[in-house]
Amino acid sequence: MPVIKLETRIKADIKTCFDLSRSIDVHQESLKFSEEKAVAGKISGLIKKGEWVSWEAKHFGIVQHFTSKITELEEPYYFVGEMILGAFKSFRHEHRFSETKEGTLMTDIFYFESPYGILGKIADVLFLKRYMLYLLKKRGGFLKQEAECLEEKQVTPSLVV
Repeated sequence: MPVIKLETRIKADIKTCFDLSRSIDVHQESLKFSEEKAVAGKISGLIKKGEWVSWEAKHFGIVQHFTSKITELEEPYYFVGEMILGAFKSFRHEHRFSETKEGTLMTDIFYFESPYGILGKIADVLFLKRYMLYLLKKRGGFLKQEAECLEEKQVTPSLVV
């Protein structure tokens, strides 16, 4: 089973990063290039433990449907989305957040298994793992940009006259 681990350092507080990562609206915006949109379940706002969302997106020129459920959540440190319906044989995405001196370390740990036995394993090696890493980097970069922009806009109360 392929595993991808990606760390993103963000100059913003952990709560902001955690909430942006759970936002259905931000998720859609971050993967706009693939026309990803929530079509059922929790289709807007912050997703919570036990809630699910069905997505529609275009990957490899084909419209895909995917449903995931938040199976674990410990605010603001950790949540897990797992596939309950979709093209993968299995799929688990752990979102981890820890505080650092500079802000937040966001860690994505992504486990997936392709269907179709040996053909799926070949697809993993040839292109799927690389494509999933690309999607995670794209989404992580977007979250970093949004969180740091929000952090910059905040005004310290002692500076307000």
